[in-house]
Amino acid sequence: MSRAGSDEIEASSAPLIEHLIELRRRLIWSIAGFMVAFIICFFFAKELFNLLVIPYQTATDWAGLNGRQVELIYTAPQEFFFTQVKIAAFGGFFLAFPIIAMQVYKFVAPGLYREERAAFLPFLVATPLLFLAGAALVYFFFCPMVMWFFLSMEQSATGGHAAIQLLPKVSEYLSLIMTLIFAFGMVFQLPVVTTLLVRAGLATADGLVSKRKYAIVLAFIVAAVLTPPDPMSQIGLAVPTIILYEISIFTARIIERKRAEQLDKGEARIEV
Repeated sequence: MSRAGSDEIEASSAPLIEHLIELRRRLIWSIAGFMVAFIICFFFAKELFNLLVIPYQTATDWAGLNGRQVELIYTAPQEFFFTQVKIAAFGGFFLAFPIIAMQVYKFVAPGLYREERAAFLPFLVATPLLFLAGAALVYFFFCPMVMWFFLSMEQSATGGHAAIQLLPKVSEYLSLIMTLIFAFGMVFQLPVVTTLLVRAGLATADGLVSKRKYAIVLAFIVAAVLTPPDPMSQIGLAVPTIILYEISIFTARIIERKRAEQLDKGEARIEV
């Protein structure tokens, strides 16, 4: 190999090593932020779990069981401990998300133009806000509705029938509410994803409109996969998904209108 060729390889490998070093630095900061948030959440894991039980308590009120004491059980010695670990991991990620997102932005930003950085930041802010909006919908309305549906299946000991009462395990209740929060949080990212696709030229408002019927069917399929196997959960996730799809079409039209206005201004300047 010629000396010029070897010099070119060394010159190209140096930036790669610098990028890997920078990536390692950002990963270290992200992991450190998550670990600190995990420890904090684990310290308050019982309090956080008690907050997650409030939708269950709300459901008992909706079911007319106001005087009933809400009880959850664990059937294995280590079950509640690992439940607290899951709560700490779940809450730690949300608590550390601003740090993780900032590290991602600092790693990507040097390779972006000024206009691209300005366009990237709103999505970085909108992502956690939309996720929190989905989580709030689950916490204040959807989870109480689901638990009310399950409580309505109880059977009282009358007429010679055996008493059948809901007594959920702490791990199963946490899995249910975490699954719902994750599902709604991901679905609420639909406007962000579609807006990015439209900005990149990979989707158009007319294309989204033409695929609306397929999106409706897909919304119910996704709801059936991500939620518990009851109609309340599936309809409750599918309907917001369809509404968010319509919002995505609206934002796509706004982006295309602004893009057309900028092109018209650019052509006008060229003519002048």
